[in-house]
Amino acid sequence: MENVVVLIVGAGPAGLATAACLTQFSIPYVIVEREDCSASLWRKRAYDRLKLHLAKEFCELPHMSYPTSAPTYVPKSLFIKYLDDYMERFDIQPKYLTSVESSTYDNDKKCWSIVACDIAEGTIVNFIAKFLVVASGENSAENIPEIHGLHSFSGEAIHSSRYKSGKSFSGKGVLVIGSGNSGMEIAYDLANHGANASIVIRSPIHVMTKELIRLGMTLAHYLPLNLVDNLLVMVTKFIFGDLSRHGIRMPKMGPMTLKAKTGRSAVIDVGTVGLIKRGIIQVQGSISKIMGNIVKFQSGDEIPFNAILFATGYKSTANMWLKNGESMLNDNGLPTKEYPNHWKGENRLYCVGLARRGLAGIAADAKNIADDIKSVIGCVRG
Repeated sequence: MENVVVLIVGAGPAGLATAACLTQFSIPYVIVEREDCSASLWRKRAYDRLKLHLAKEFCELPHMSYPTSAPTYVPKSLFIKYLDDYMERFDIQPKYLTSVESSTYDNDKKCWSIVACDIAEGTIVNFIAKFLVVASGENSAENIPEIHGLHSFSGEAIHSSRYKSGKSFSGKGVLVIGSGNSGMEIAYDLANHGANASIVIRSPIHVMTKELIRLGMTLAHYLPLNLVDNLLVMVTKFIFGDLSRHGIRMPKMGPMTLKAKTGRSAVIDVGTVGLIKRGIIQVQGSISKIMGNIVKFQSGDEIPFNAILFATGYKSTANMWLKNGESMLNDNGLPTKEYPNHWKGENRLYCVGLARRGLAGIAADAKNIADDIKSVIGCVRG
């Protein structure tokens, strides 16, 4: 049995940021991680050409900036180096290969009882914590939608977390399902490596340049969001033209408002739109069913593919181990309260990085949580 003040579950950017903020107040904590490394999503499940989609000033963790020599849009390798330097600076030492199995709140003792598994030793580890921080992220488990006939597909079907490069798909017909930033960039990467790429785009999306996103996020500090949206949409139409004839519809809500209200981000174009316009990447609508290597779309088209790649995101797994967390998380393991009041539940329970606000949202959550824990400890001592 290990008694701790704060237990942080997860050593991705969210857990590391929380640990650093607690360190600033000299509040002791233990951070546990089920993988054998920190930020496993970035180290093990990110494709080779990935860069941070936002400018570096919007992607800093608390209390440490990027080096001045870092490019505006930080590549995967440099971001991992930043996280390693961050851990060294704040002396963050996660307990790796420690998987939390359950956590319950003891009303009598006013503390959290956590049962974890030491994966390497195959033993049970018990923690008693005054404060519990859920930092396991919204990207905990692969999300693959149910598609009629998927089990019959005779080719390769993988989630984007297993995709590294388009090299091995050269000359093959590949269908990318999912039109967020990952899906659009993977389709581009596949086409550049000689694959016959198609992408399913069902819902309306905003497609913008990274410079426009940076401008919008900067202007949002000074102008109403509707004015910023009007400007961004006008410039987007000037740059890309009418994309509806290429199968890309624009949402009725502006890009900044959409992000603020729903957490849905605009897609940052890396060259995909140009390839779509030239017919190198084909846009498809909703899938009706899969029959062997044939994918039938609701349009009636039937097209053979060698591979299907699911860029359909991830889901939170917090509800699989967190009990008594109904005050903070819903059935999908996401916050019940709307941003920016989502990060705090009852009984000294917190979550960080679950509001779909990226690294900037993680930084804000971590600061709020550390401030709140500090105030509670101060009141108890007082």
